[in-house]
Amino acid sequence: MNYLARNAVLSLVAAMLLGCAPGHSQLAPGASSDYQARLAAWQAVHDPYEQAAQAYWDSISAKRRIRNAKRRKHERVDLDDYVLEHPPVYNGPPRPVDPNAPPGPQPGERAPIPVIADFLRHANDQFGFVPDQPRNDLEFKRAYAKAAKAEGLTREQIVGVYGFETGGNGTYDTQAGVSARRPNAISPAVGYNQLLSTNSVSMLAEHSALILGALRQKEKTLQGDARRTMTRKIEAVKRMVAAARAVPQRWSEYDKLAKKTPAGIGMHAIVLDIDVGPLVQVQKLLNSVQFARMKGYNAPLAAPELELMNLTGDSTGLDMVTMPPEYRTRVPTSNFFQRNGYERNPVARRTGVVGNLIADIDAKMDRAAQSQGAKELAAAF
Repeated sequence: MNYLARNAVLSLVAAMLLGCAPGHSQLAPGASSDYQARLAAWQAVHDPYEQAAQAYWDSISAKRRIRNAKRRKHERVDLDDYVLEHPPVYNGPPRPVDPNAPPGPQPGERAPIPVIADFLRHANDQFGFVPDQPRNDLEFKRAYAKAAKAEGLTREQIVGVYGFETGGNGTYDTQAGVSARRPNAISPAVGYNQLLSTNSVSMLAEHSALILGALRQKEKTLQGDARRTMTRKIEAVKRMVAAARAVPQRWSEYDKLAKKTPAGIGMHAIVLDIDVGPLVQVQKLLNSVQFARMKGYNAPLAAPELELMNLTGDSTGLDMVTMPPEYRTRVPTSNFFQRNGYERNPVARRTGVVGNLIADIDAKMDRAAQSQGAKELAAAF
């Protein structure tokens, strides 16, 4: 084969390989121009919406800062301190897919959320932590109820939160969005009160004395191999604590660790452990009760009120709990969420205003209380 012929063949092979490479496609004539036309049509509708939405959510943040400042000064929060309009709704076409885009998440798409198998794998790889999982869900319910009762939480509170968060039949390893027919999670939230992975990191950083103290107390009751296994678990948890404390003590830092690092993803496996999982889930609810008391709200929190704080965060939830009844029919639920959280929360969007949200939570708790799982938890208490 002469030089020119050989080069022609090599050029043809190279072109074929390039066409098969990730991120390169052989587009039909006009495909690129068609995409640009559809993109322009999408932008013509979406850009004005995005400007209006950004202005709306900026006003939500501004009003929240005003309310927080008033509370710090012990001043009354008025109706004017809330945004009384509902957020704009996008009704245009979806963003078109770029045919030349490389593989991976496209604009507006979210990266896959880790699932139970990921939490377990990273926990073992990063810390040598393997949770002691229960023989059955009832065993976990009993441990959870015992821990809740010891801290003064009521049956109504823990069963109500459990019913709302899991529908009344959730198991200790229930993850948001995952079912026998759906393998993909919609959130890292796991367990009876759907603890987030960021919560697990914060628990390790801020409540290590509680966790390690309980494990050491149990260690004293064990002998032989069981005791050695517990000792190894304590050492693994201590490694987790050190990693959680290595970042600044802020929710945003815990969140980055929990969602963007193998170590943070692995820390979420604590919620599956029969010794640690009940403790951290109870502590999450107890933190809300203690926060309300610290802010001067000493009335017992009903289950829907505790769930508001569990769902939206302590400060935001207490804002709704202490709101005058006449405000609840007028104040949109959007006032109590960040934009991304609101857009991912169908309950907040559907109910519209605070009064409807509280009523919806209460009704769902009542329905869920009749489920077998909720009855088992109530009996365990």
